[in-house]
Amino acid sequence: MNYLAHLFLAEGTPESMIGNLLGDFVKGSAVNLYGGKIRQGIDLHRKVDSYTDSHAIVRSSKSLISPLRRRFSGVLVDVFYDHFLAKNWREYSEVPLRDFARHAYQILQENREILPESLQRVLPIIISRDLLSSYQEIAAIASTLTRMSARMRRTNNLAGGIEDLTVNYQQLESDFRAFFPDLISYVATCKYSD
Repeated sequence: MNYLAHLFLAEGTPESMIGNLLGDFVKGSAVNLYGGKIRQGIDLHRKVDSYTDSHAIVRSSKSLISPLRRRFSGVLVDVFYDHFLAKNWREYSEVPLRDFARHAYQILQENREILPESLQRVLPIIISRDLLSSYQEIAAIASTLTRMSARMRRTNNLAGGIEDLTVNYQQLESDFRAFFPDLISYVATCKYSD
């Protein structure tokens, strides 16, 4: 899952939301810089990633990705699933997506000093582009993939992944709709076992 899903699956507290987002930015022993609910959020992020990567429906979605981009299939499906979450947000939350996004941005801004430098650098871009809300639009997904591709050191065709989304749109959305309730249930079990 990508940024939006990880924030959505957090407990809703600032610490949990920060931790659930940090899972993509904190590597190795740097996790020890955080404690309490932030650390639990990082742990939940990693559990979500592991559960997602091993789920049969997600593997099916990955198989839809062109062989030209198969090594990026996990990244692409994560971004595509965030698109479907944003597009169908009202089915999962009573809080409007823009309000949820604004709240998340505010929490991140207020806690900017404890965020890793890599997140501090991209945070203004995330906020100025209202990245979380923009995921509703296919054009925003295309832009996201282009930016991700440009950040990679090696030449790659990640940006071309938008073709995989448009060609397989109905099946990918169907996969997301079948998978996401499973993920929500799994996260509930994680929260109760902490």
